[in-house]
Amino acid sequence: MASEVAMEPSGTAAAAAETETVPAAVTKEPHRLERKWTFWFDNQSKPKQGAAWGTSLRKVYTFDTVEDFWCLYDQIFKPSKLPANADFHLFKAGIEPKWEDPECAAGGKWSITSNRKAGLDTMWLETMMALIGEQFDEADEICGVVASVRQRQDKLALWTKTAANEATQDDSKRERSAKSRYSV
Repeated sequence: MASEVAMEPSGTAAAAAETETVPAAVTKEPHRLERKWTFWFDNQSKPKQGAAWGTSLRKVYTFDTVEDFWCLYDQIFKPSKLPANADFHLFKAGIEPKWEDPECAAGGKWSITSNRKAGLDTMWLETMMALIGEQFDEADEICGVVASVRQRQDKLALWTKTAANEATQDDSKRERSAKSRYSV
């Protein structure tokens, strides 16, 4: 076929190249996640006087494939690059990172602090990958994760649906807990 295309006039060769189809075995299907996830951003560094909490909270993007996650991760700011008093959230789609959201209303959170910006970036990436990869034993109990940048120390918080869920609480005490996974 290549020799046939080379003998045709240039305009026809370009049209022939455009109409060629790629075999199904060559095309790559995206790697779907178990559920959709949404990035949120909240910048409280310059609050408007009298503004209610959450008015600066913005939905950034919802994704459901591994490829979309990496495209977003590569293009967005890392938590260490955010201004003080900014929060970056990754929550299951349909759940807003607010305690008023019905999925979070009876929930709680597990927090870990970091005095090093690079530590926050590492914890953020590893926690996001564990969430979207469904690596937590009680994955259905987790709403999302928040990276909070503050002047004195940064914080990573894992939000849960049910603060009274003993299975989730006990799981945090095991060797796989967030505090034992990270050196801060």
